Amino acid sequence: MGKILAVCVSSEKGTPKRDIGSVELIAGHGLSGDAHSGQWHRQVSLLSYEKIEDFREKGAKVEYGDFGENIVADNIDLKNLPVGTFLECGNKEKSAVLEITQIGKECHIRCAIYNVMGDCIMPREGVFARVTRGGIINAGDEINIRGEALYRVWLITASDKGFAGEREDKSSRIIREVIMPKQYNEKSVYIEAGYTLLSDDQTALENEMKRVCDNSLADLILTTGGTGFSPRDRVPEATIAAAHRLVPGIAEAMRAAGMNITKRAMLSRAAAAIRERTLIVNLPGSPKAARENLEFIIDDLKHGLDILTGHDSECAR
Repeated sequence: MGKILAVCVSSEKGTPKRDIGSVELIAGHGLSGDAHSGQWHRQVSLLSYEKIEDFREKGAKVEYGDFGENIVADNIDLKNLPVGTFLECGNKEKSAVLEITQIGKECHIRCAIYNVMGDCIMPREGVFARVTRGGIINAGDEINIRGEALYRVWLITASDKGFAGEREDKSSRIIREVIMPKQYNEKSVYIEAGYTLLSDDQTALENEMKRVCDNSLADLILTTGGTGFSPRDRVPEATIAAAHRLVPGIAEAMRAAGMNITKRAMLSRAAAAIRERTLIVNLPGSPKAARENLEFIIDDLKHGLDILTGHDSECAR
């Protein structure tokens, strides 16, 4: 069992961080009030306590945060954890989750510690992560390897009337209820990464899908609306235009399941596709149909995402 010994922040880049004892981790951003937070892959930096102690034994007088680390952790071998490992930390009732994105980094400017000691441990021992689920962490909290991956979901609603403020977007609310239940469950594997409400304009929809995928803002995009026969229903076309690879089986499965409820399911033009390492799935605009379709595929989507993101390498059981 690992333990957090310090949580450190600095309000300006290039200045030492200082232990403040408790801090909020913000999903997709980093530590509240820390200068290195933002929409990038090194939102949080971590160092093992043992590495700091080894450096102190060489005569270095360093405090927690002097190396630029946000979190000092004891009894967990951070350096040897592979990129893609998920760390769960904080209150067990609603723990925060970090995903390791980088081990070590190149220092282009020698820090004050290097100038004094001729060495610095951060470039080779530092571990960097992004926040995939937010929460409050405190010195003294546990930090442990999470057994399951956590997947970021971006919701895109296509609706001319919704975009104009003439209709409530009920379908996205239903989607949230299915994949992210209000009752916290530590086994939940989906979190909301973002939400976009757009008109039925194909170019705008395509560009938004590309933006989310190309900037690795989400592992799964769920769209709702725009899959029917109306001339303005262009979500499948936007999805196919954005795609690097198609996944026809997902849409076929939803249509087949829907046929057991209503024969009108055959009229759905929904598509599914992959761009970069993000899966895109079209859901109907009807709240009822969106729920039925998503509930039918959601359990098996996880295995597909495990393969797509590299957290599992085998399709066979």
